[in-house]
Amino acid sequence: MLSDYLSAVLLLAGAGFFLAGTVGLLRFPDVYTRLHALTKADNVGLGLVVAALVLQTETWAGVGKLLLIWLLVLLAGASVAQLVARSAIHRGIKPWRR
Repeated sequence: MLSDYLSAVLLLAGAGFFLAGTVGLLRFPDVYTRLHALTKADNVGLGLVVAALVLQTETWAGVGKLLLIWLLVLLAGASVAQLVARSAIHRGIKPWRR
């Protein structure tokens, strides 16, 4: 029963991080800060969602699969962010400065 409440709290916290990442994507001034906000918040949000699901999982195999999914998403997000930032640099997009 306690794990259900903790899972709900972790899911809500994860949703909050996803929302923060989306707001950062829409509000920040340039591609570099947007990438940072989106990848950082989404990785933490997904980690919290995975933690909530791990509490509900009954087998170690299920836990392993969830952690593998999280790891693969972390690697994919970092790789894609690097490619987008490199493309922006090659196109001559300067980082935002005051």
